[in-house]
Amino acid sequence: MHATAVPTPSQPAPHGAAYQTVEFDAGLLQRLGKSGPRYTSYPTADRFVEDFGYRDYLHAVAGMRTRGGARPLSLYLHIPFCDTVCYYCACNKVVTRNREKAATYLAYLKREIAMQAALFASTNEVEQLHFGGGTPTYLSDAQMDDLMGHLRRSFRFAPDAAGEFSIEVDPRTVSPERVHTLRRQGFNRISLGVQDFDPEVQRAVNRVQPEMETRAVIDAARAAGFRSVSIDLIYGLPKQTLETMRQTLDKVVAASPDRIAVYHYAHMPHLFKPQRRINEADMPDSETKLLMLQLCIERLADAGYVYIGMDHFARPGDDLAVAQRQGRLHRNFQGYSTHADTDLVACGVSAIGAVGATYSQNVKTLDEYYDLLDQNELPVARGIRLGMDDALRRSLIQKLMCQFEVSIPALEQAFPIVFRDYFAPELARLRQMEDDGLLAIGEEWLTVTMKGRLLIRNICMVFDRYLAVRPEGPRHSQTV
Repeated sequence: MHATAVPTPSQPAPHGAAYQTVEFDAGLLQRLGKSGPRYTSYPTADRFVEDFGYRDYLHAVAGMRTRGGARPLSLYLHIPFCDTVCYYCACNKVVTRNREKAATYLAYLKREIAMQAALFASTNEVEQLHFGGGTPTYLSDAQMDDLMGHLRRSFRFAPDAAGEFSIEVDPRTVSPERVHTLRRQGFNRISLGVQDFDPEVQRAVNRVQPEMETRAVIDAARAAGFRSVSIDLIYGLPKQTLETMRQTLDKVVAASPDRIAVYHYAHMPHLFKPQRRINEADMPDSETKLLMLQLCIERLADAGYVYIGMDHFARPGDDLAVAQRQGRLHRNFQGYSTHADTDLVACGVSAIGAVGATYSQNVKTLDEYYDLLDQNELPVARGIRLGMDDALRRSLIQKLMCQFEVSIPALEQAFPIVFRDYFAPELARLRQMEDDGLLAIGEEWLTVTMKGRLLIRNICMVFDRYLAVRPEGPRHSQTV
């Protein structure tokens, strides 16, 4: 396996100029790949504590209001329902064809939204909205109309041209007419789960999804005026081969989405029961998975996509690529985001929010969710309040994940530390990575090299104080 490269927008490039390239070093990836967090937060969600509850969340919101905080809001709504189970899935979901369950859930979700809206008292404008799941389009058109109307009565939304309002859809359950309806309901970004176009792979994971259905949804999204269309793929699934992956990539490139996410399948059947239905003998080995990753990088680079980071690619003119070039890129529980200065308000079972210097997560079962809302309490199950060290490391890890570089003087100006003294043990550990060519440690900058970008999680793990107390384990996916 030879080294390869893919465009990346780490520095502004004049019109027509070539982007810098990220290097694929198979030997290094094979040697250093291990289990580790994805850093959609720091501290990561597995470090949240049950001592943090509803009243702690209220205190965090009150503290933010006392300080005169009127930052924009990002809303996340979790719709947990699916018609069928996809065997690879690791989401918190409820598989049912009983539509009454969704009607009950919607009534309680609206109560939670109203309670959250009362806390923020319409002083904060919603710049970002994301519906995840499960399958958000499990809700009917009428139910979605009702929910979106309730949201707009409860919160003040940014204009369509300024806000980012996205929804995840399953192309098997959404007609072109439904796509146009979603646009009229206020969504302007759409994300499609594809995973793989090969019929045999689809059958192996119980997600049979003809290519024509997916293309029809993409075409409808373009016609309806969606600003962005994103496709999710997974490599490492059962029955996948390099050839099936190549064919899937060709079809995806032909569809020309604005963003593409290529996830490494994390097989953790001890945590996620549906994965126990996957025949492990059908799964590609480690070397084949690395070749698949290399193929994805090369094919998407050839098609003109920019490597954003982790598993995300985007067109050079896409908002994600632009935000990264301008130093505005952010990372949260939905992945990469262009809205860095927002408080994240999350509603629904298992949803995770971030307000001020806290994270909070809702209960994970419908019964607990309903019981707490019946008691007029927000259904917060656990969370964490960040100390100074947490905030410092969160800032550093965010910069590494999003910009691949950290200004040492800027960090010292923002926090009461001397970088080289405070992080002396971490810098000692980074020297080996520097020797491997993954990063450069300068007087004023910590800079991840083109070779190190595919191993950014490994670099961030050096700064994760919680891993020193409880090391990474099988609850995390592989870093590559």
